[in-house]
Amino acid sequence: MSDAILHFADELMSSGWIYLALWGFAALDGFFPAVPSETLVVTAGVFAAGNSAPNMYLVIVVAALGAFVGDHVSYLLGRGAGGRLLDRVRPGTRRHAAVLWARRSLAERGGLVLVVARYIPGGRTAITLTMGSVRYPLRRFSAFAGLAAASWAAYCSLVGYIGGKAFEDNPLKGVALGIGLALAVTLLVELARHRLNKRRAALPVSVGR
Repeated sequence: MSDAILHFADELMSSGWIYLALWGFAALDGFFPAVPSETLVVTAGVFAAGNSAPNMYLVIVVAALGAFVGDHVSYLLGRGAGGRLLDRVRPGTRRHAAVLWARRSLAERGGLVLVVARYIPGGRTAITLTMGSVRYPLRRFSAFAGLAAASWAAYCSLVGYIGGKAFEDNPLKGVALGIGLALAVTLLVELARHRLNKRRAALPVSVGR
């Protein structure tokens, strides 16, 4: 069974269609978070480490371009009905928490939060929709979106590449290692964010005279 999966994955990664898939998944993930774009980019990085295809540099470029386009689609949705949709998110849900975080972080840190949001579950869509709904300047948004897309594509590809080099004879184990590393980084970011929020909540509120 594993041999059949490996053969299928090898054929897929050796096909030129993989670049279109990478672009499409990364773009769709911008406004439809259920699409596993990170997993596909990590997998492409794994196979790039052990084979001549896909090309590692093309994987990074294509994934970054797709993510950049997806962010702008989400931003434009935010400028339309996105603000109203965010207001209707049910309180107490994980998505609602992501929306609250996006609004608070955008007010405190501006566009740089878009880069951080890449590593927070649901954060990317929440922040891009929010930036659109508050009419964040498009030129500045594009600059930060480009930085976020490039860093995310390079990070996912390199994580996969590390997994592929560690298990050159067994790419499936390389994929498992790469995805595990990506999840570990996401968990660390979430823990750091949680601790920072707890510290802020514990700070005394200053009362003006």
